[in-house]
Amino acid sequence: MITNQRTIKWKTQISGIGLHTGNHSTITFLPSAPNSGIKFIRTDLPGNPIVPSLIEYVVDISRGTTLQKEEAVVHTVEHVLAAVAGLQIDNLDIEINANEPPVGDGSAKPFVDVLTNAGFEEQNIAKDFLIVDETVNYKDEERGVEIVALPLNDYRITVMVDFKNPALGSQHTGLFSLEEEFIKEFAPARTFCFLKEVEMLADQGLIKGGTLESALVIVDEKLSEAELDRLQKKFGIKEKIVLGTNGMLNNVELRFENEPCRHKLLDVLGDLALVGAPIKAQILAARTGHKANIEFAKKLRKLYEKQKLTKKYQEAPKAGVVFDINAIKKILPHRFPFLMIDKIIELEMGKKIKGIKNVTSNEPFFEGHFPGHPIMPGVLIVEAMAQVGGIMLLSEAENPETKLVYFAGINNAKFKKPVLPGDTIVFELTMINRRRSVFKMKGEAYVEGKLVCEAELTAVIVDR
Repeated sequence: MITNQRTIKWKTQISGIGLHTGNHSTITFLPSAPNSGIKFIRTDLPGNPIVPSLIEYVVDISRGTTLQKEEAVVHTVEHVLAAVAGLQIDNLDIEINANEPPVGDGSAKPFVDVLTNAGFEEQNIAKDFLIVDETVNYKDEERGVEIVALPLNDYRITVMVDFKNPALGSQHTGLFSLEEEFIKEFAPARTFCFLKEVEMLADQGLIKGGTLESALVIVDEKLSEAELDRLQKKFGIKEKIVLGTNGMLNNVELRFENEPCRHKLLDVLGDLALVGAPIKAQILAARTGHKANIEFAKKLRKLYEKQKLTKKYQEAPKAGVVFDINAIKKILPHRFPFLMIDKIIELEMGKKIKGIKNVTSNEPFFEGHFPGHPIMPGVLIVEAMAQVGGIMLLSEAENPETKLVYFAGINNAKFKKPVLPGDTIVFELTMINRRRSVFKMKGEAYVEGKLVCEAELTAVIVDR
């Protein structure tokens, strides 16, 4: 894999008709600075609004992936993003003068061709990889969909499809090297639909720009000559429509025996580009589509954000640890004997956090609470809980060393069981609501899976 970031050398563009909207558009690809990422720019709208290529801007996945920020919308971005990800481009401005990229031949190849012709420029900054160091899984049992990411020091994708349709059947494919396989083996794979879907899609206001040159149409039902003539007139197709003998409408030749499956892999590649970082992982996807791809990308995005946060406070990541004690000391101002947390093991930014306190017999408070019968004071359990919540709040701050968390309220505190020397307390805090600088969290403390304390905490962030 390429390890340094890269962009293109020269401005380049491509024009055509959008698949679903039928709008004519021109995409202009422009070099971009390191760490600027991939972004669409709607040049036809006032102020040239920017739509970042990130998962949080996905608003629709009905027949493609649509991004939107405020009033700016860009439909069907997956083929463009597959080309960008497949060519390992990290920084790119994509100017577009309509709301959908041109469909071309229904593959990523037209975009790959113009980007390759523009040449690539290596940037003197290392890529910020999402390194999958734990199994990430998405499953939709009702649809039989499953996607898994496994640790791997490379990027590989394997896809299996089973449409339970004799016209297509089961297919599988795998991309094992972006450099050696992407351009020739996957970029040319065209989008497809089933014949019985065509009229339904048109009636839904979709495929306005679709033609027999921009998509494979798989024959999955027998139609009479009269019905074929009606479809031909309805869609304004000049050439005569025939069912064909190879399973494709009009006997369109496949570029690969498993071209539909290869296109599904392209969609996975494009949708996962919305994680916002190059990926090191083995991706296994079964019967997936845009909905599953996007849900899975959200999981990977959360892992990436957690890793970015970890890197901010500690040099070497540790398996199963978000923040070790040294990272915690960079976030919290507390020190001995009042630093109550040993590590943070889970963090969903702004939503949830899980921290650990190892209670040893050397805790200074055991000397007086109580002699001969040591019990951790309930107030200190709540204090440790509050410190975990403080880490969640301060870890998002740009300069946490300049901030303090004041706790303004503790409500509904309950103590269920005593905490003794040798116990390990697991604190779980969940954000209830947030209003500007005021935060309310639900906290729970467990020992060996049993609840020992719970409380609702209200806090504010102030300058030191």
